[in-house]
Amino acid sequence: MSRTRSVTKAAAELDRRTFLAATGAVTLTAGIGYALGPGGHEAAAGPAPVPVRAVSRQAPAAPLAPYTRGTTLASVAAPRGTGFRRLGDGPAWQRAVRSELGGPKPGREARRTALAAFVQFTDLHLVDVQHPLRYEYLRAQTASAWRPQEALSVAGAVALVERVNALRGAPVTASPLHFVMTTGDNTDNNARSELDWFLTAMSGGRITPNTGDPRHYEGVQNSGLPLYWHPDAPLRDTDKRDHHFPRVDGFLAAAISELRSPGLNLPWYSTVGNHDALPGGCYAPGDGFLAELAVGGRKLMELPAATGKAIWDNVKSGGDPKGEAFKALLKSQARHMRPVTPDESRAPFTPTEYLAAHLDPAHTGPGPVGHGYTRANLASATQYYTFRISDDVIGISLDTTDPGGHYEGSLGATQLAWLERQLKAAAKDGDHVVVFSHHTSGTMRNLREDPHHPGEKRHGGQEIADLLARHRPVLAWVNGHSHKNAITPHPAAEGPGGFWEISTASHVDFPQLARIIEIADNHDGTLSLFTTLIESAAPHRTDFTDLTQTGLAALYRELAFNAPGSRATLSGTAGDRNTELLLRKG
Repeated sequence: MSRTRSVTKAAAELDRRTFLAATGAVTLTAGIGYALGPGGHEAAAGPAPVPVRAVSRQAPAAPLAPYTRGTTLASVAAPRGTGFRRLGDGPAWQRAVRSELGGPKPGREARRTALAAFVQFTDLHLVDVQHPLRYEYLRAQTASAWRPQEALSVAGAVALVERVNALRGAPVTASPLHFVMTTGDNTDNNARSELDWFLTAMSGGRITPNTGDPRHYEGVQNSGLPLYWHPDAPLRDTDKRDHHFPRVDGFLAAAISELRSPGLNLPWYSTVGNHDALPGGCYAPGDGFLAELAVGGRKLMELPAATGKAIWDNVKSGGDPKGEAFKALLKSQARHMRPVTPDESRAPFTPTEYLAAHLDPAHTGPGPVGHGYTRANLASATQYYTFRISDDVIGISLDTTDPGGHYEGSLGATQLAWLERQLKAAAKDGDHVVVFSHHTSGTMRNLREDPHHPGEKRHGGQEIADLLARHRPVLAWVNGHSHKNAITPHPAAEGPGGFWEISTASHVDFPQLARIIEIADNHDGTLSLFTTLIESAAPHRTDFTDLTQTGLAALYRELAFNAPGSRATLSGTAGDRNTELLLRKG
């Protein structure tokens, strides 16, 4: 019997799903999903991974039907006016058909059946904006050092959760959605405070995005330094003077006030990024000086431009992976640091603590326990795993961060060999494969040695892409890191096949998007992967007097659009947004 089954046949599977639930598998509305751990099809080091239950979201009212509402197929935020540009409802992004890896055949719409559907979040960058290790003073060198909108990152993430909860399944195939995957940089400063906010935003609960003094904000936005936008003050800072940023009374008090996340109503999985693993997103972890500064009572807020350029040029070239030059800079500037309230919650988290926090029952939400990570990951000190997406599809989550330092990534030889074993096993079992990582193929050029595995070779993005293209089960490699929408075909070296690399924009920089991905069998020798971009549930229009949770989420988007240094190219082209990606599979 064919492994492909229509969503309309799901009801006939009820007894089978009930049996699977009783025997420990995780029942999803449209398939089976549970973490297989770092060993996947093989035994892993340490305790064997066990199936873990995930609470399925309640099935939407039947029958489902294709739709556009709540997606960028209906409308996209667009600017109006001049100066500080306000956002409103803009024209939709139409769907583009891409046939580089397989030609479209007529009549496929009536033949196709859904295999899987899920949502990708990436680069949420939930930011502790008062953290002493932040390098906002490098703003003139890189727009990512400080953004006017980032104090509202938690409100923005919660609004994205609300958008997903309101979706009526998958827009094209009408399949119920299986899960949400976050593809890394869930946090910004590798801080425990940010990790707790991220896990609570995803799984549900109350969040107070504030550290240090519980009574008021103490960071660069009330420092009196004109380099930064001071929303509550009459100061004629550079953002107000040169970019017409508004005065928004009460902004900072609202930004650090408690808000509530409903949590996703779908199971969700997690993939690690460089900002989750490395202080500053680029320095090798474990440095005692940086850890002490993170929780301490001094913060550097300004730096001469020439000094800043030298330090950032060094970071870009990968010349300071251990942060030695960064530490020397901080020590030399000690007398220029400003007092802040010390806070232990700002401490960097270790890989073990990252795993343990995901496995904490307090953060289970709709499941699964660990959100992909298992006790086997703890035992083997790994952050990669496989999980079943549906009857026909396996997911593989990779750890592309390099513990040796720098913001680009790679894979160690051990993980690469593990990946190839999973691909071979999937082929044997007749499964399709979707691979998830933080880094893109083009940003895996950091082959620096992992200090915990001396002598182990590191492997770059082109080598990974070639490996995936050689294995027919691979349909897609889904990632982030670049903060830009980009979809790239990777053909097989011989014959049909290959896979699509799907990179999605971040949720901290405009256009602040997530992506729905659907997989369908056209029953004509081709598969279709549908990608549909979504914005958060916040309205496009803003009101500077509305400092509610929803109002802040809307302002988060508008400030991001107007942020100096923001790039209009991050939306990508039409072929990188809402698409149908054809793929021949034998």
